[in-house]
Amino acid sequence: METTKMARAALLSLAIATVFLLAWEGFWRSRGFIPTYNDDKALWAVKRKEVYEPQGGATVFIGSSRIKFNLDIPTWEKITGEQAVQLALVGTSPILTLQDLAEDENFTGKLVVDVTEPLFFSQNPAFHQSAKESVAYYHKQTPAEKASSAISLALESRLAFLEERRFSLNTLLNDIPLPNRPGVFQFPAFPKGFEWNTFGRQTYMSDMFLSDSAAIKRQTDIWAMLIMGNPEPPIAGKELDGVLAGIKASVDKIRSRGGKVIFVRTPSSGPMEAAEQKGFPREQYWGRLLNITNAPGIHYKDYPETAHYICPEWSHLSPRDAVDYTHQLVKQLGEKGWFTLVKSDLLNP
Repeated sequence: METTKMARAALLSLAIATVFLLAWEGFWRSRGFIPTYNDDKALWAVKRKEVYEPQGGATVFIGSSRIKFNLDIPTWEKITGEQAVQLALVGTSPILTLQDLAEDENFTGKLVVDVTEPLFFSQNPAFHQSAKESVAYYHKQTPAEKASSAISLALESRLAFLEERRFSLNTLLNDIPLPNRPGVFQFPAFPKGFEWNTFGRQTYMSDMFLSDSAAIKRQTDIWAMLIMGNPEPPIAGKELDGVLAGIKASVDKIRSRGGKVIFVRTPSSGPMEAAEQKGFPREQYWGRLLNITNAPGIHYKDYPETAHYICPEWSHLSPRDAVDYTHQLVKQLGEKGWFTLVKSDLLNP
């Protein structure tokens, strides 16, 4: 009898939980949200395993958020016939990821390194933490973590509310506007439609974000505070020399095994572009990066086809412009011998 009561209680609890979860999912679906993937270290580790394709089979991308928004992976793969392995990390310098690939003797492929100067050259530990955690997770991932990751990814592809950056309890609480005070800083919550992620780790802005001027203003205010409002001067002198020397060492290791490395500066616009140009003069940072590493580079300002973009929130391309930019990037890489064959009939969007 006692067992029967316990079974009924368990079934009732399960039914209540199921109804609640279905209602919660339905609520967010009714507001225009769809299932997307958590852009976390587990998904990063899945993609990190794919870097061993031979040259001609894949290109690996590292950097910060811009290359995640600006590279349209379906367009890339349709034109080139190559896989795009997206290893860029939002809000993170790619230098630690570059070092990890350089130390991996089995990596002999092609690497595109996206440069967003305020993040790329930063020595702030906060701008390296995500890469540190992701690289460590990949190398030390346990069988239990792998199984958990597989289950999570299967569920994330079907349930919208599992996207932690939008719907976790901490994120929802962070939506409550509370003023900062001395010694207490609340990281501003991004608009919920700003960044959606695919299984390939491509990030894109939703239509709801692009059509909402208040959300766009909220995002530009965040950039103004976090990036453009950073009072710390950029690294220079011996500190910059040391960073560049470390990058050169990593690039040399990859090339010594037959790998290829190219640096790419993707578009920004408006006040963000102006602040980056002022804080990181091109010849002192981008120019020195290419000279010291003796690596090729593609800068969006050098091509009329890519110099004109207007980023909706100053820092990333819209999905439509990302398709066009990807066509142009393929063309530019092809001109530098990145591909053995480029299907020129597909280069025009």
